[in-house]
Amino acid sequence: MSETSAALSLVDAVASRRSVRSFTADRLDPKVVRGLLSAAVRAPTAIHQEPWSFVIVQSKALLKRISDRAKPLFLDEMHRAHIDRGGHAPALFADPAFNIFHDAGTLIVICGNATRPYVVADCWLAAENLMLAAVAAGLGTCVIGSAVAALDTDEIRRELDIPQDITAIAPIVVGVPAADGAPSPRKEPRILAWK
Repeated sequence: MSETSAALSLVDAVASRRSVRSFTADRLDPKVVRGLLSAAVRAPTAIHQEPWSFVIVQSKALLKRISDRAKPLFLDEMHRAHIDRGGHAPALFADPAFNIFHDAGTLIVICGNATRPYVVADCWLAAENLMLAAVAAGLGTCVIGSAVAALDTDEIRRELDIPQDITAIAPIVVGVPAADGAPSPRKEPRILAWK
């Protein structure tokens, strides 16, 4: 990780974490990726299962193929679920030039056997650790939920060596942000009860 990571407190990392959608073309060094994975596996895990496994994609050609496969699948999901009501997403996802990975050089997919108890929660806890470690290292991240359906197709699973009993849960791009940006505002916590 970078020298600045020691100076950034956990509270600062949480407060400054944001979804980055514009990256430089730089690919992360393997040592940096391993540092992020080390942070991910320090996440809490139910019944001490440590159910996560990881796929790292840094091939630009493969990232483009996954993006191209994901866009029509995501458009179909949006249409079936009536998710987008007049927003810009359908036009964006129909654009052949649009890259769902925002031109980041590294995709880390956190995977697990989703039929086992608590695996999805465990993998998302690992994802948060990974993203906070990335912020502390001066990197940007973005969860790419629109990639999940493509990552679960037989053709992509074969290309990524994902076994049949494992599924992609949390695809996250990581890289050097192309521009500075501020975290988006958040609503105050909604407290349902305090007894």
